This record gives sequence, C-alpha cells and structure tokens, in this order.
Amino acid sequence: MDNLIKRRKSKNIKLGSIDIGGNAPISVQTMTNTKTEDIEATIKQINEVAAKGCDIIRVAVPSMEAVRALKVIKETIKIPLVADIHFKSELAIGAIESGADGIRINPGNFPDKHLNKVIDAVKYNGKVIRIGVNSGSIKTNIRKKYGNVEGLVVSAVHYVKLMEARNFYNIKISVKSSDVLETVFAYKSIADKLNYPLHIGVTEAGSLYNGIIKSTIGIGSLLLDGIGDTIRVSLTASPIEEVRAGISILNALGLRASGVEIISCPTCGRTEIDIESLVKAIEEMLKDVECHIKVAVMGCIVNGPGEARQADYGIAGEKESGVIFKKGKIIKKVDQSKLLNEFKKVLVDNNILTEK
Repeated sequence: MDNLIKRRKSKNIKLGSIDIGGNAPISVQTMTNTKTEDIEATIKQINEVAAKGCDIIRVAVPSMEAVRALKVIKETIKIPLVADIHFKSELAIGAIESGADGIRINPGNFPDKHLNKVIDAVKYNGKVIRIGVNSGSIKTNIRKKYGNVEGLVVSAVHYVKLMEARNFYNIKISVKSSDVLETVFAYKSIADKLNYPLHIGVTEAGSLYNGIIKSTIGIGSLLLDGIGDTIRVSLTASPIEEVRAGISILNALGLRASGVEIISCPTCGRTEIDIESLVKAIEEMLKDVECHIKVAVMGCIVNGPGEARQADYGIAGEKESGVIFKKGKIIKKVDQSKLLNEFKKVLVDNNILTEK
C-alpha cells in the first residue's frame, strides 16, 4: 500500500537519533501531561509511550526548574526530546543547553531580538526548531488580511525567512488548526511553498472518540497526498492513546508496520457470538505484541475466514462453536466456550505470544 502513496520530498534533518524528512519513515510523536519538574513521573511516562512505539517526545518547559529537570530526563530516556517553549527566550536557550534535541516555539511569542538569540543558540548546538503556528495565535493584522488558512502559512513562511537569514536551516514546521479543513488546506499550501519537513496534526482535536475521528480525517487525508513527516494525534486523553491512534493511522495507510491490526466485523443479525467482548479480550491479550500482524475477529462463518483472508490469524464464531484460521485457511474448530483459549494457544505455538 505504501507504494501507492507518493510522499512529498522534504528536506532531511536530524532530531537526536532519528532522521526526519527525506526518505525517513514517518515518526509518531506525543507530549507528556506530567509536570516536567516531576522528573520521576515524567521519565516513567516517556518510557511508557516509548514502549508503545512513540518516536519523539515533547515536554512543557514553563520554568527554569523544568529546564534543570530536562538534563536528568534527557540522560535517562532513549527517544529524542523536544522542549515546548513559550514567551521566554531564556527557557528556550536553557532547554537546548540542558540537552533537548529540539525546541518547539511559536516565534510570534518572542520579540525579534530575543528570537535571534534563540536561533543562534540552537544553531550553535546543532539542534532543531519546530516553527509551530496555530490558528489561535495568528497576529490580528495577518488574520484580517489573509484569513485563518493563509494566515497560518504566511506566518510560518515569515519565520522561516527570518531563520534562513541567520543561516539556520534545521527547521520543522507545523500549521495547525482545531478545524479539520483549515488544517488540511494550510498544510497543502505550505507544502507547495517550502520543502522543510512538516509535523502534521489537528490541534486540540478533542476527546478520545471525537478527537480520533477529526485527527484521522485530517492526518489521513494529508498522508494520502504524501504530506507529513511526523504526526501527533492531539487528544484530551492519555499520551499512550495518542501514540496508539497515530500508529494505527500509519498502519492503515501502509506507512508503518508495527503492532497488532485488528480486523473485526460490524456485527449483524447473523452474529451468534458476543463479538464486542471478544474483540476487547483479544486486544487486551495482544496489547504488548510488537511485531506487525493482522488479526481478524468475525461474528460468523460468512465473514470469516473468506472475507478476512488477508489476516495473518483469525477467529469466527458460530452458535455453539467457532473456527480458528490462518491466512484464510481453517486450522481448528472448537467449542465456542474454548475459542479464546484455543486461539491464544495457536498464537503461542506460532511465537506471537509467550506463555504466561
């Protein structure tokens, strides 16, 4: 599937240990919701999201205490660290000096002379700046002249030119709105104007359910057009849920192959098994599996295994029994009450799961 998507050829930059842009894989990012000053809690959460497949972590840096905490955090974690900075240039410079691999700033929050100091510090240390412009932070005169969509783009381009004037090019850009259409059209516009890598997402997307829907539409449509080098699904939920959603979007488009992809039928009058509970049980069973496999959970023999033959493994339920199949071929028929346990045995025998 990834061969059907022609990715935009962006400039390649290095963020810590990973490549962004160019031919590099699309990275999944999230942001901690701990107080960065709470070093232990922040490290714990970063390690948790890293274990779920997060590639880049961003932390809030609102104080010099948080700046000092960054040094310990950075020395402990294994994924690239981005410091989120607003208003105070000394925090941005301090974050870089404490070891952050990059900073995310909205340059409009800094007077030009302070912004220049930040650019020079990041350049000197060989780090990255993400120019993060949001619809809520467009300057009034820009908004009145251009509107939200082009206002995002004009603002970002302006700050890129300021950085290029200081011979700084280690730049990543985001132009986010909480409105899906504004987000999509802003990214399409800036993708035509600049070749820097783009961090994409719908900002403040909302709760777990609505936020994932909005993010999937926005991020998915951009990725289908080849736009996007890093992504974040911004949710009012755990960072782990953001990572899971981001990876699922990439898996669905064939842009990443990691973790378990569940294929399950929507149920109908033919269903003779509690498919919803079964899906939840299998998701829980496979939550720590890192290899990429497709698992089908079907409510009847009509849908499985025939319509789920693309799955690596699967089960389909009947009134009193069920079948377990592999690549569309039935390998075992068992009583419905034993279906879940027998399916687990099959996965253990095939080294997908370990016996506990």
